[in-house]
Amino acid sequence: MTTVDDAVRAAAASGLERSERSERAGWLRAIAEALEAHRAELVGIANRETHLSDARLDGEVTRTATQLRFFAGVVEEGSYLEATLDRPDATLLPPRPDLRRMLRPLGVVAVFAASNFPFAFSVLGNDTASALAAGDPVVVKAHPGHPELSRRTAAIAREALAAAGGPADALVLVEGMDAGIELVRHPLVRAVGFTGSTRGGRALFDLAASRPEPIPFYGELGSINPVVVTPAAAAEDAAGLAAGLAGSFTRDGGQYCTKPGLVFVPRGTGFEAALATAAAEAPGQRLLTEGMTSAFAEGASGIAARDDVELLVDGGASPEPGVSRPTVVATDIAAFLAEPAAFQEEHFGPLTLLVRYDDAAPGGELDRALGTLEGSLTGTVRHAASDDDELVARASAALARIAGRVLYNGWPTGVAIAWAQHHGGGWPASTASVHTSVGASAIRRFLTPVAYQDAPQGVLPVELRDGNPAGVPRRVDGVLEA
Repeated sequence: MTTVDDAVRAAAASGLERSERSERAGWLRAIAEALEAHRAELVGIANRETHLSDARLDGEVTRTATQLRFFAGVVEEGSYLEATLDRPDATLLPPRPDLRRMLRPLGVVAVFAASNFPFAFSVLGNDTASALAAGDPVVVKAHPGHPELSRRTAAIAREALAAAGGPADALVLVEGMDAGIELVRHPLVRAVGFTGSTRGGRALFDLAASRPEPIPFYGELGSINPVVVTPAAAAEDAAGLAAGLAGSFTRDGGQYCTKPGLVFVPRGTGFEAALATAAAEAPGQRLLTEGMTSAFAEGASGIAARDDVELLVDGGASPEPGVSRPTVVATDIAAFLAEPAAFQEEHFGPLTLLVRYDDAAPGGELDRALGTLEGSLTGTVRHAASDDDELVARASAALARIAGRVLYNGWPTGVAIAWAQHHGGGWPASTASVHTSVGASAIRRFLTPVAYQDAPQGVLPVELRDGNPAGVPRRVDGVLEA
């Protein structure tokens, strides 16, 4: 097995940062093609290791290949470089020299693979794709939940890189908890991308900050993804809302980082009964690992046992050993306000918590509860056409304060790959809320700005040279030039 030091040094020596943008775009597309060419083999391995369905995994292979091709397009388009030129001006005080600035590759990036998306957030996931696109070699720490899949995916990617004329060592795999710690500490590692638990992520975050030379740690940790259902929305279609929520929080066993786990609902609308029926009919799911299964059972039974919580759907009495079934619990908003942190603990699995409210007036109990929310990847408002615009605006403002993406009349499971996407949020959803792990601007995490003052043309990156020979969007003397 490759040692961490060997892996990092091989990646650092790969020369990826000296490659042209067009070369990297071609290599990303070659990896995407190789991934799809081995689709059946990889889906079979993933199914054995994760218990996720072939259909779900097949779709995830498509998503992962799409991500790789998406970042190839981002690299070719070139605006991610933020190329900026200021011409010299001796009339200013102080005089302005010739200044040219752009973003350059940061260096070796450590990527910690996630368990719940064995393709799209794993070896060739968003972190890896965006780092490679930026020109940064990647050392991936494999997730122990799918080791065989990780090894095979990495081997396919390395073979594809070499066959396309690229450096195979731009992507190297390491395994084991100790390897992860050593990876964060390695002096040649310049940044870390992480998707996983709050506990594990916080430990690595602190480790990255305590290095002699601290490095950025881009972690996606826990997220409760609050939903606000307005009284008008519940009155208009309680059954439809309940069916949609049940489908979202039980999807693939509730093992999505965007699962709606906290839902504010008006009391006495029939929504709860409809949700109980829909959730009870939803299928159970074997979770990704035995450890996750045990942790979910413990957490679900713990919250259901509270005196201030009502158990609406009991998922604890599953007839199938090892299968986790949907659980729905409910509490009153007064209890939530008395102990908001306890009700915002993430339960990784098919559980959602309803918070009943009566008062949606300005400054009332709903507003106060929304003011206690911790950071989340998403926040959702379910409203009706007849709703008070002011109520929707207040809910929107409260959710935008803590979430990276605010949805209206949808459900948060599912994250589109797009230029405008933001997948981040306040702590604990993210360790860096100004950044995203999905979408074009995910590449920004793994770049560093360099300004060149009075530089000779020959030493400048081609994107900053006179005449714009690279044809990238640039800002010149404050004016954007396409």
